Amino acid sequence: MKKLAILILSILISSCEKKEAIDSIIINANIYTVNQNFDKAEAFAINKGKIVDVGSTLEIQVKYAPTFINDVKGKTILPGFIDAHCHFLGLGLQQQKVDVSGTKNFEEVLSKISQFQKKNNVSFITGRGWDQNDWETKEFPTKEKLDELFPKTPVAISRIDGHALLANQAAIDLAGVTVNTKAEGGYILKENGKLTGVFIDGPMELIEAIIPKPSKKEIVKALKDAEKICIDLGLTTVDDAGLSKETIEIIDSLQQTGELKMRIYAMVSASNANIDYFTKKGILKTDRLNVRSFKVYADGALGSRGAAMKQSYSDKHNHFGALVTPLEDLGRYAEKIAASDFQMNTHAIGDSANFVMLKTYKKVLKGKKDRRWRIEHAQIIDKSDFSYFNNILPSVQPTHATSDMYWAEDRIGADRIKGAYAFKDLLNTYGKVALGTDFPVEKVSPFLTFYAAVARKDLNNYPENGFQMENALTREETLKGMTIWAAYSNFEEMEKGSIEIGKMADFIILNKDIMTVTAEKIPYIQVEETFIGGERVK
Repeated sequence: MKKLAILILSILISSCEKKEAIDSIIINANIYTVNQNFDKAEAFAINKGKIVDVGSTLEIQVKYAPTFINDVKGKTILPGFIDAHCHFLGLGLQQQKVDVSGTKNFEEVLSKISQFQKKNNVSFITGRGWDQNDWETKEFPTKEKLDELFPKTPVAISRIDGHALLANQAAIDLAGVTVNTKAEGGYILKENGKLTGVFIDGPMELIEAIIPKPSKKEIVKALKDAEKICIDLGLTTVDDAGLSKETIEIIDSLQQTGELKMRIYAMVSASNANIDYFTKKGILKTDRLNVRSFKVYADGALGSRGAAMKQSYSDKHNHFGALVTPLEDLGRYAEKIAASDFQMNTHAIGDSANFVMLKTYKKVLKGKKDRRWRIEHAQIIDKSDFSYFNNILPSVQPTHATSDMYWAEDRIGADRIKGAYAFKDLLNTYGKVALGTDFPVEKVSPFLTFYAAVARKDLNNYPENGFQMENALTREETLKGMTIWAAYSNFEEMEKGSIEIGKMADFIILNKDIMTVTAEKIPYIQVEETFIGGERVK
C-alpha cells in the first residue's frame, strides 16, 4: 500500500507539471512488448515515428499532451510482424499471372490456365502453384494436353516451390531446347526418349530466359499489390529473398517518395557481378530499406526431389538431388562476402546441402562472431550436423512442415525425418530462430506461421497430436521469432522488433490475444490496424 501511495503521489505531482506535446498515445491496451524480459504494458507514446515511452495508461496520460489518443479498449497489441524469408515482389507479380495453387489434379490446372487465357489473352502464359504431391496421382505432369490447348502460345507454369516448371512445346521450341540439351544443376525430365516438359532447378533458366521480363510499370504495380496484402495481415517488414539491382532501385525510389510504406530487408540475388557491385558500393541503409545481404542457392526443393541429400531418396533409389550452384562458386561467393560487411543467406534444404554450406561458412568465417550468416530453410539436418549451427543463424518457415508432412517421410524415410523441420533443435543450438513463410510458396498469413510453429498442425487439425511435437516452439519463442529475432537476423534489433523506447513505432492491433486464445483459433485472428512509423496504414 505504501508503494502504491508513493506512486500515486508522484503521478499527481508530475501532473502539475507541463505535459510534453507529442504526436499520439496508445492507451488501455494489452501490449506484449517483446522486450528482453517479455514484459507487458498498457500504453505507449509516439513522436516523429518512434516510441518515446512505454508504461501504464495512467503514467502515459499524465506525462503527455498528444495530438491523437488511440484508446484500444483492452485489445492486444504486438510489434509489427517481420517475415524473415519471403518473395515480396514475387507475390505481387503472381497477382498478374495464372494461379494454380490448391489444385487437386492436373485437369484443374489446365482449366485454370484456360480460364486465365480466355480473360487475359496474353502472348506468353506464366503462372505458379501446382504441386503433384497434392494430387491422387503423385507424378509430375507432362505437356501433351498443354500442347493441344495452346499449340502456338508458349506456356510455363512453375511448381509451388519455384524449383520446377512445366513448359509446353511452343515454349520449349522458343527456348531452343531439345532432347540433347545438357542439364546443369538440375534435371530435364524425359520419358521414352522424349521431353515431358518438366524442368527442375538449374535447367529452368533455359525457359525463364525467354519469358518476357516485367516492365517497370508492372514491377511498381506488383510491389504495391504485395504491400496491400502484407499490411492487411500485420506485416511491417519483409525480407525479400533474392532481388535484382534494378528492382532494389525501384523499391528505394518508391519508398523515398512515400509510395511504398513497407520496410524491406533486401537480399541481393547472388552473382559475381552483383557481389562485386554491392560489396564495393557498401551497405545501403535507410529507414525503410536495408541492403546488406546476398541470397545464394545451394540446392533445390524436397517436393521436386531436387534437395541435395547425403544418401539416396527413400522413394527414388540412386537419386540424390543436386547442388544448383557449383561447389566452387559457392566457395568463391562465400570468400568474397566474408571479406565484406555483407551477410550470406543460403537456401539449403537437403542434409547434404546444409552440410556443405555449414562447412563452407565455418571455413571462410574462421571463427568470426556476430556475422549472422543465415541458412535459409535448414530443412533436413543430419543429426551429427546440428552443432554447426552454434554460429550460424537458422531462418525457417513453420508452414513448410505442415505442408510437407503428408509426403516428406516417403521422400527421406523414418530416420532422416527426425532431423527435418527441427525448429526447437535449431533454436536450442543457436539460441534464436528467424521465422518466415517463403510466400508465395506458402500463404502470406503470419497467423498460419504462428499456428504451425506452436501446434504443428494444418487447418484440418491434422495430425491430431501434432507433427513431431518435440520440435514445436512455445508461443513466446514463436512471437520472438516473428519479431525481435527476425529483426536480429537483419541486424535491426536496435530499431524494431519490440515495443521499446527509441524504436520505430511499427505495431499491430489484433481482435484476439494470440498468446492466450485456444490454439485452433490462432489462424483466424484478424489484424484490425497496422502502423508503420506511427502511421496507420490499415
